[in-house]
Amino acid sequence: MHLAYPAVLSALLFCTGLYGVLARRNAILVLMSVELMLNAVNLNLVAFDVWLSKAARDTLHSGQALTLFTIAIAAAEIGIGLAIVLAVHRNRGTSDIDRLRDTAEGHDDGTPTGETDEAGEADEKAEATA
Repeated sequence: MHLAYPAVLSALLFCTGLYGVLARRNAILVLMSVELMLNAVNLNLVAFDVWLSKAARDTLHSGQALTLFTIAIAAAEIGIGLAIVLAVHRNRGTSDIDRLRDTAEGHDDGTPTGETDEAGEADEKAEATA
C-alpha cells in the first residue's frame, strides 16, 4: 500500500476536526473534533512508521509507541475535559461556548462598579454582581 492513501485520509480527518473546532459552538462537539484531529495524527504516525520500517529492517517502531502514548494522553484529556464540561453545564445550564464566554466576561451596563449616586449610597447592581 502506498503512503499517499493513509496520508490523504489523515489530512481529510484533520481538516474535518479543524472545521469542527472552529465552527461548532457546543463544547462536547469541540472535544470530539479535537479527538478526531488526534486520531488523524495517530494515523500519520503509524503510516510513516510502517513506511520507514520498510527501508530499515532493524528499527524500533517508535511511531507506533508514540501513537500508544498519544492515545493514553487523549483518553486522559477527554476524561478531564468531559468532567469540566459537565461541571460547567450543571452550574450554568448550558455548554454553548459563546454563552460561556459572555458569562465569563460579564455584562457592562455602562456604570463602573463601586460608584455612588448623589445620596452617597452604593449601587445595588454593583454589589449584587460582586
